[in-house]
Amino acid sequence: MTSREQSYRLVNQRLDHLIAPDEDVVSAMATIVCELHHTCAGFDWTGFYRVTRPQLLSVGPYQGHHGCLRIPFDKGVCGAAARTGSTIVVPDVNAFPGHIACSATTKSEIVVPVFDVQGIVVAVLDIDSNDAAAFGESDQVALEQIVARLTLLLGTR
Repeated sequence: MTSREQSYRLVNQRLDHLIAPDEDVVSAMATIVCELHHTCAGFDWTGFYRVTRPQLLSVGPYQGHHGCLRIPFDKGVCGAAARTGSTIVVPDVNAFPGHIACSATTKSEIVVPVFDVQGIVVAVLDIDSNDAAAFGESDQVALEQIVARLTLLLGTR
């Protein structure tokens, strides 16, 4: 098991105790972001963008430098993940067509969609790293499991 996989295991254990079954979704997002950002090495920006209008993401709870305030579904990695409903792993952000450079230091990125109980994208989890090729399949699997907690919370509303 890699140190990153150990970090995800630790994050999940903490989230089991921190997020109640009836937790407010934005509070849960803030808790998830805090745990990921401060537990996983190499996460330089960690946050959620929420769908606030049709085809528009707005920055939600995050850790790190300022993020972009709004991202249309037709722009950047976050927009692409929201539009397609698929996790996107980008080893080199400069090679991604239409990448939005919220930070000049970002080299790689992973964006994971968050679904409501009807399967509609309601947010994305965006994690940036100043290291190239910082994310892979094991990150995708772990992060998809973590954001699935939000779908469960949305199902209780």
